[in-house]
Amino acid sequence: MENKKYPLDKIRNIGIIAHIDAGKTTTTETILYFTGKKYKIGKIDDGNTDMDWMEQERERGITITSAATTCFWNDHRINIIDTPGHVDFTAEVERSLRVLDGAVVVFDGKMGVEPQSETVWRQANKYKVPRICFINKLNMIGGGFYTSLASIRERLSSNASPIMLPIGEEYGLKGGVNLVTRKAYVYKDEEQLEFKDIEIPEEMKAEVEKYREQLIEKVAEADEVATQKYLDGTSLTEDEINLAIRKATISGDFFPVMGGDGRKAIAQKVLDAVVSYLPSPLEVPPVSGFIPGTENQETRAPSVDQPFTSLAFKIQADPFIGRLAYIRVYSGVVKSGSYVYNATRDVKERVSRLVLMHANHREEVPQLEAGEIGAVVGLKDTKTGDTLCTEDSPLVLESIKFPEPVISLAIEPKTKVDQEKLGMALSRLLDEDPTFRVKSDQETGQTVISGMGELHLEIIVDRLRREFNVEADVGAPQVAFRETIRAIVEQEGKYIHQSGGHGQYGHVYIRLSPLGRGEGFVFKDEIVGGSIPREFIPSVEKGVRLCLDSGVMAGYPVVDLEVALFDGSFHEVDSSDIAFQLAAAEAFKEGMRRAHPVLLEPIMKVEVTCPDQYMGDIIGDLSSRRGKIEATGSKGNLRSIRGIVPLSEMFGYATSVRSMSQGRASFNLEPSHYEEVPANVFEKIAKK
Repeated sequence: MENKKYPLDKIRNIGIIAHIDAGKTTTTETILYFTGKKYKIGKIDDGNTDMDWMEQERERGITITSAATTCFWNDHRINIIDTPGHVDFTAEVERSLRVLDGAVVVFDGKMGVEPQSETVWRQANKYKVPRICFINKLNMIGGGFYTSLASIRERLSSNASPIMLPIGEEYGLKGGVNLVTRKAYVYKDEEQLEFKDIEIPEEMKAEVEKYREQLIEKVAEADEVATQKYLDGTSLTEDEINLAIRKATISGDFFPVMGGDGRKAIAQKVLDAVVSYLPSPLEVPPVSGFIPGTENQETRAPSVDQPFTSLAFKIQADPFIGRLAYIRVYSGVVKSGSYVYNATRDVKERVSRLVLMHANHREEVPQLEAGEIGAVVGLKDTKTGDTLCTEDSPLVLESIKFPEPVISLAIEPKTKVDQEKLGMALSRLLDEDPTFRVKSDQETGQTVISGMGELHLEIIVDRLRREFNVEADVGAPQVAFRETIRAIVEQEGKYIHQSGGHGQYGHVYIRLSPLGRGEGFVFKDEIVGGSIPREFIPSVEKGVRLCLDSGVMAGYPVVDLEVALFDGSFHEVDSSDIAFQLAAAEAFKEGMRRAHPVLLEPIMKVEVTCPDQYMGDIIGDLSSRRGKIEATGSKGNLRSIRGIVPLSEMFGYATSVRSMSQGRASFNLEPSHYEEVPANVFEKIAKK
């Protein structure tokens, strides 16, 4: 690795994001080869990629954890994060996009936009991350640049336009035409790792002019000079077009599209586009946050002269050097051996070492500066989403919000020794993964683990066995049901206990009201005139919150309701925290019973891709699983079926969809929302 310091305008922090199996990791491996990081290109099929370094990743041929690396191209330093494409690991994408300045979105040229492509696109929209689109696998049978481009424009953004057109298709793919320079290039030899320049093929000239005109039309507005020239009908120079593309891409109004085979020389053109069109840390808006304990906001510019401010976006347990906290430094400098202030948790922590990561290899550095991404060794209390800064200039940046788990498993250690190791192993995994949850079931004494999907939990159990040597028996997957209410009720709660001497007295009136789906829990204090002293109001809220873990219908967590405390009374001597907690808990439980409680179940978005002849059977099967079909369409020579279906009906679906289609159908599931459980289904659940 180079130790040379790069100015901020020569740094790019980018992510590679996509649907599973679109070729992100392979494209990243090729980029590493061309930037001199590797002497040969790693192949997923051979299990020798750098970026998929976990055993589970190499065995399954998928990315599970986001891997960071640094490479150098055309006198620029590029920090790359390769993220997972499987929906169960969506948190890895979420936390990476939160700290990145730009992204390359990879699409499978045979499939176009797939369900997870839409999810990662929405995540990038949320964090306003500028993007370049790369349509991969155009060398494969069924690979189509123009059909994939149409699906990007239809399903993601109409402001996507090619900056390069491929020459040839499928096995005949041999190069491309740069629409800005009007230069064509083809592979030099059979290895296809170098290009040579040629004239634009005669049959492509009209196509090139058509798409070049479209490109200029879409980006001209971003730059005043380009706008004026475009309106005057004057032709723009290459530099003016490139500047307009850069401005339009960084503002999020335009998405350059290119295509090819990510294992070949096209990866160099992707690197050129990253350097030319994606922002440096200086070109993204300065980060802003709140000064702790106040409502005052403050911004920090990306400069080494500003106070040190950074966000911890990932925690990882490294078997060799211990706990690693990945950080993005937004301003200032952090030095090895110094102290930093965790403004989120109000604690001071010592930075024992600083490292730059290359997948699971490390390079120690003396300091990290504004615009850099690295990892800190030695932080004990820092969690994902915490802000690290200087104590004399504290700032709390916006944290990272993660989706709630939708599926649970009961897990029991096989021996007494495993029992002791299990607790430690689970706490390590909890530290790393913000979408993973663990709780003890008081009634059964079992440990219940929850996550984002069957694969997520399967990987967790596999890691327990391999990394922590914990052997455990695992129960059948359970759906994460929720409970809520449909009516507004007012309820009194009293706790009066007299036993010689000091008694207990708590008395409350609360109102329970339903909220919209996904709004969680809200507590409101409506006490006027001091009917309950201020110091007991937090006790009332605590009493209610303790009841949220298990509802009155089937013991599932309670969501989407507001509890307002509007009246009550107290006793000068006997009132206490615990009395008000118990009174509130009694009022809440009784109020829930009267407020028409209902059970909610997780509903999943499903997309099945299959040959035409199996479409009828698959639609019929989804309908029998209480599924609703929302749209059907075609993807090349395959048909796609999109709809929503309850998660509880989808266990074992992989096996049945395979047998219905002779193994030729594939499907994708991702969480959508919660919905009321129909009465007949509720009876079955209640019996369990």
